[in-house]
Amino acid sequence: MAEHSRAGAAGPPDALTAAIRTAIVEGEFAPNQRLVEPDLCAAHHASRAAVRAALQELTFEGLVERTPHRGARVRSLTLHEAVEILEARTALDALCAAKAAERISDPERAELLALRADLLAAAADGRLEQYSALNQRLDRRVREISGHATAGALLARLQARVVRQQFRLAFQPGRAQRSAPQHAAIIDAVVARDPKAAEARTREHLAGVIDALTGPPD
Repeated sequence: MAEHSRAGAAGPPDALTAAIRTAIVEGEFAPNQRLVEPDLCAAHHASRAAVRAALQELTFEGLVERTPHRGARVRSLTLHEAVEILEARTALDALCAAKAAERISDPERAELLALRADLLAAAADGRLEQYSALNQRLDRRVREISGHATAGALLARLQARVVRQQFRLAFQPGRAQRSAPQHAAIIDAVVARDPKAAEARTREHLAGVIDALTGPPD
């Protein structure tokens, strides 16, 4: 929590919100765990008002729920909600992939091809934590390359709510080996500057994520 605390202390209120959001997404706080305001104030060297404002924003994002007389806790996401979020993400991710294919520069093409190699290698070697981190990096870079600020902002909020479920999926036996070629196909379409293919490969990949999330474990 040290790095998150420095961010909350030194930066503007948005930095405190980001620090608490990261702690939730990365599992430092478990689903249904209480978020005690004095503890957060001490951890982030922040005022009670700043912590309350951050928790209010995270409530709006769906990561936190507040109950009268009981305070705030990490919101537990149901399977139905996770599927709905992934369905909404599908449209936005497909849009960003298509826009990225239209706008990608030559240096960005080289960057994505290097990321492609790293993803495939991590999956093949069973380095699942690294694979999950590379997957999140790919999602972020496609959003950034797309230049679509509205879709990118919406996706950042939606992804934060389901990243824990996707992290667990990455550790299902054989899951990384199946999803890595799908990520590679998205990258291939983007670097080929083929918007239609980038959109189609993205939709196919997220349909597979939904199937893996709702189906029985392998």
